Parts: sequence; C-alpha cells; structure tokens
Amino acid sequence: MSDSDSTNPGNNPNQPEAIETQTVQPTDVSLVCDDPSRHKKPPKKPTSRRSYQLRLVFGLMLAFLLAMGYQTLFGHSKQAAGNLVVKEGQSYYGFLPQFQRDVPMFSANLAKLYIKATIDAPLHAGIYEVPQNASLKQLIDAFKKGQKVDMVSIQIVEGKTVADLYKVIANTDGVVLQVLESNGKPKPNIKQLLGIDAFTPEGEFAGNLEGWFTPDTYRYARGVTDKQILNDLYKRQKQTLDEAWEKRASDLPYKTPYEALTMASIIEKETSVPSERELVSAVFVNRLKNGMRLQTDPTIIYGLGERYDGNIRRTDINEKTAYNTYQIDGLPPTPISLPSPKSIEAALHPANSDVLYFVATGNGGHKFTKTLEDHNRAVQEYLQVMLVKKNSQ
Repeated sequence: MSDSDSTNPGNNPNQPEAIETQTVQPTDVSLVCDDPSRHKKPPKKPTSRRSYQLRLVFGLMLAFLLAMGYQTLFGHSKQAAGNLVVKEGQSYYGFLPQFQRDVPMFSANLAKLYIKATIDAPLHAGIYEVPQNASLKQLIDAFKKGQKVDMVSIQIVEGKTVADLYKVIANTDGVVLQVLESNGKPKPNIKQLLGIDAFTPEGEFAGNLEGWFTPDTYRYARGVTDKQILNDLYKRQKQTLDEAWEKRASDLPYKTPYEALTMASIIEKETSVPSERELVSAVFVNRLKNGMRLQTDPTIIYGLGERYDGNIRRTDINEKTAYNTYQIDGLPPTPISLPSPKSIEAALHPANSDVLYFVATGNGGHKFTKTLEDHNRAVQEYLQVMLVKKNSQ
C-alpha cells in the first residue's frame, strides 16, 4: 500500500464518509412567533371618575322626570268626592293650579301635553262625578264620561237690554235667585250685591248696569245662582272692553272706555249687518267730531222705556229726555243695549270714511252718504221702496 492511499481518507473503505454541514444565518423575521407577549390583549383603561359622575347625573335626571310624570298623572289632589261643577267657559287647564297646590312635583307643562294628546273636544259646562282625592287622570276620565245632570240654558240676543237679560234669568227654571226678584226686576243696590266694579254714572243712573253683560248663549249646571251668571257675563264684557280700549284707534272722541261702550250699544241697535258696523261707527264718530247731534232713533226708544209701542211719533222726537239724541248733545248717559264684542271693536275702530248720514234701503242694509242733499235723496228712495211694498201686499 502506497503512502498516498493511506493518507486519503476517501480512499479508505472502512472509514465513514464525512457529513457536510451548513451554518444557518439568523433572519430578522421568524416564521413562528415565539413571543407569548404578542398574544396578550392590551389592558383596559380604567373608567374615569368624570364618566361615573355623568352617568349618575343622567340617571338622577331620568328618575326625576319619571317621578314627575307619575305625580302629574297619578298624584292625588285634595278634591272631595262628589259632584264637581264646571262653569260655562271653563277649560281643562283651569284645574291645573289646584293640582299644583296639592300634588308635589306636579308639572303643568306635562299636564298640558297630556291633555293635548288625549282630548280633542272642549270641556262642557255641567256637573261631573269625581272620586275623592282624584288624580289628574281620574279627573280627565270623569270629564270624558260626560255630565251627570241636565243643564240650564241662558240665551240673550245681541242688542237686547239688561232688563231683557234679567227677565230671562229670572224665568229660567233651575236658577236660584239672589239679586233678582221673581218678576225680573233687580233688587236695590244690585251693583253692590253683585260686588262688581262696573262704572255707572252718579245719581239716577247709578244702578243702571246697561251694556255691562256680554250677550250670548250660556249653559250652567242646575242650581246656579243669578249672581254667578251675572258675574260671569260682566267679567267677559269687562275684559273685552279693556282689551279693545288698549288697542283703540287714535283720535277718537271718547274720554273713557264707558263712552266707547255706550257708542257700541248704539251701533248694535242700528244695524244687524256685520259688514256695516264700522261704517255706522264712522258716521257717529264724525258727527261727534263735527259737533253734530247723533240723531239716532234707538236712543229715543230706550228713553221712552215701557211707553214705546212700536212707533216713533213727532212728539217723541221733540220730547227732551236724557236719551233723546235729537235733543241732547253728545252721547246718552248710559249704553242703550248689551253690545257684542264685534260692536265694541267697531266703536273703537271705525271705518276710514267721512260719511255723516245713513238710512235704511228698505231691502236690507243702509245707504251711507256724506252730504245732507244726498241723504235726503236716499230717504226719498227708501220711502218709495216701502210704498211699493205696501201696495204689493
């Protein structure tokens, strides 16, 4: 065996072959994540103290609103059990102040929302049966069930007098008389008995409440007193007059609201055509400004009282009474009828016109003129129309 063979391992059949190895270089990215911290979720941030405070505040507010809503609908009042009298003109809202006094945490605003959402009809006058300590919901339910007893009706037409009103009230079955006699005559000192502050002239007209009651149709529970009825009608008329006076037109010949009420009563008697009220008012306002007498027949009739038989004679025109505006200057001492709110409005807002006269046409309505010549012509036209009608009968 040569030396070369002994030194060459590859030539030695009994020696195992050498295994060739390679060094693996580390890489920046491992295919297998061996960091257990990578699998952990980030810790939750602790809830702040301010967040808890806000939740608490909102929770308390919600609880307060719920309690308020419950008390508004179901909180018990101090209403006694029995019959509740609802007067003419009263509304559902008129009962809320009592609940505000009686029920803690009662909300008038929530009550109004409930009424608007659940009721679509006005409250009718009458007597309603309600349970003791009724809640708002129980009261509304009682109203929905309807009236317990019959009502009495008081109807007074526009242009009627206070004497007519007294008779209607006195002759209505179911009205208890306190300030009126059974024949419809007022008791002495009726203004004091009513306890109202209505203005009336001093002296012989001090007890004359003409004009101070609003004409309309009213319904009251049986057992109502004449005093209550007259007080209600007076409050309506007083409010109407006060509001109209505050918004009156400028440069009117009235010194007081009472003078405007007197003018309204004359307008009410002079025309039954609604569209003519402002023109009639303009005629009388212009005459007062020009120093002319009103010369209106209804004032003569009122001054005659029970002597009036349906006709105005020349002697009536020539008779000087406190109400005869053919004989006196300016307005009569009191109103001559019960004027409607529309006539009060017309008295304080006359038409923008310089008319000074008007006369009936004979066919409904009146003809308004600016001069005496035109007025006399309109009078002749009226007489001709009436003559034709008379001959055709």
